[in-house]
Parts: sequence; C-alpha cells; structure tokens
Amino acid sequence: MLTRKQQELLVFIHDRLQQGGISPSFDEMKEALGLKSKSGIHRLITGLEERGFIRRLPHRARALDVMRMPDGIAGVVGGLSAVGLAGLPPLPPAGSVEEAKTAVPPSLPPPRFQPSVIKGGFATALPGRVVAAEVEAVALPLYGRIAAGTPIEALRDHTATIAVPANLLAEGDHYALEIAGDSMIDAGILDGDTVIIRRCDNAESGNIVVALVDENEVTLKRLRRKGQAIALEPANPAFETRIFGADRVRVQGKLVGLLRHY
Repeated sequence: MLTRKQQELLVFIHDRLQQGGISPSFDEMKEALGLKSKSGIHRLITGLEERGFIRRLPHRARALDVMRMPDGIAGVVGGLSAVGLAGLPPLPPAGSVEEAKTAVPPSLPPPRFQPSVIKGGFATALPGRVVAAEVEAVALPLYGRIAAGTPIEALRDHTATIAVPANLLAEGDHYALEIAGDSMIDAGILDGDTVIIRRCDNAESGNIVVALVDENEVTLKRLRRKGQAIALEPANPAFETRIFGADRVRVQGKLVGLLRHY
C-alpha cells in the first residue's frame, strides 16, 4: 500500500518521464508536493523503492525509473514491461492525486520490503491529537566536534547546518554538536554521534550538559552539584569525574536529542 504522498509523488515522476524522458529534480518534486524540505522527498523515494515501484539508476543524474504503477492508475512500466500500456486509463492531474484511493500493490515481482500498514482510525483512537502526514525538518547550526572525553576548545563553524526532525525539538534555541570520544558510552552517546542541544545557561543536577570550563574548554558531561562545587561526570568508568568551583563552569546547553548513522 502507498500513502497519499507516495502515490502523488509516483504519479508526478511517471508523468514527467512520459513527457520528457527525464525524471524531475528533488526541488521540483518538493515544490509539486508542497513540502518544505527535500528530506521528505528522500523518505518518499526510499519508501517507493522499497515497495518496488521505482528504482535508482546508477551513474546517471536524476536517475529514477518507474517500474510499475498502482492498480487503477497505470500498468507495469519502466524496466519490467511496456506491454499493455495502450488503452490504460489516463493519469490523473497532479492536483487530483489527493482524491485517489490507497492502492494495493500488484502481484508482480515482490518488493524487497513490504511492511504492514494499519489504515485510518488514529484520530478517533487518540482524541485531541493530530496525526501529521509528513515530519518536517529544521536546519540547525552544526558547531563542530565536542569531546566526550578530555575537554577541547569548541569548534564553531557557523556555515555548517544539519537537518533535524522538528519533533525532536522543544521551545527555545537549539544547535547540534558532533561527538568525539567515548566517555559517555554508558549513557548511549557514542563517538561520531550528533547530539541536539537546547541552548540554556542553567541546568538541574543530573542533566547532561554542554559545559564551558575556564572560558576556553568545552565538554559534554553529566552535571552534578555538590555544595559550592560542580562535578562533570562521565558515563564510562575509564574516565574520572572532574570537580570545579562553580565560578569555573558555565552551562551552554542541555542535551535533548541524538542522531546516529549506521
């Protein structure tokens, strides 16, 4: 089964291929579907590829080929077969895809992955909640690598950004940092992870924070308050807790999220 957005994108790509033989650009797809970022297009294309409706062609720009269309819209196309295309019902105009019913995948070659889809009913099951069709991304500044081991001077590259799902963010100003080191592995923070930080200048004892030490060293640690002292506590027994006077440590943000590539 396809979501409405997946079906709308598939029809748009198919229509452009039929007209000019070249698949549309990601910017054109984003504009046609009314999305605010290309990350949503990436997710839709991945979903269509997993279900066997499109394939990516290597070593070619705009390398998308439509393999088949849902029942009731068009027949098998692209690299599988062109037989039977004549006489098929015409494609609906781009604006009418929202009215199309969710299609059942044809029986020809099974896609690599066919997840079960539960249809509808969420608004009724969860009163007062709105179910979003697409998760939008927000561009956050990426301030370079921060040590999750020995503190290092913060690397601030204000030209670099990273796209983050909006539902990871709360109110306030946020930024992202890449982790270097393994002193927080027991807290699930690994070398190479990207952490999402909400900017603040105060935090409760036990919070994982970005701490500025002596105005020139920055580290990610769990903050513990002990009287007039502040302890910066690692989450790895191989590293020692460091204790400073309160006037030597300044909180620059609190951990609110984490991104990881596999």
